[in-house]
Amino acid sequence: MTPSVTLRSPCPPGACICEREQLLAAPASDLRIFNLTRQAEKVLLERLENIQSFDDLEHMRRRMREQLGIRVLIDPGVTEVRTMRGIAIHLAEQPGLCRKTRQAIPAAIRRALEKRPEIAWKLLDGHGLFRDP
Repeated sequence: MTPSVTLRSPCPPGACICEREQLLAAPASDLRIFNLTRQAEKVLLERLENIQSFDDLEHMRRRMREQLGIRVLIDPGVTEVRTMRGIAIHLAEQPGLCRKTRQAIPAAIRRALEKRPEIAWKLLDGHGLFRDP
């Protein structure tokens, strides 16, 4: 006997833009995002806030993509980077992803970058910020 899969509970009507009903109604839709229950989201956010290295961040990005279908995009801002706010962190558009989760994941990553600036430096160096002209 296999245990039933726990899906994320629906948001209150009108409070979210996740398009849950449309995603559930589509026959060939990717439902992995519904595996991110509220409890699992808390664990994910805590894990993101406590990343220890650039490789750890990349591992978390890869695992979120594999397990939940969430693509996290992290790039230097379009102008200049003076603080961690200058690093653009956003999630690719995805049906089923709650509005609060769309805000919480980048915020957790930003807090981790503030705790460990060497991760941000490595990220920026990957985009050519510290290379000689």
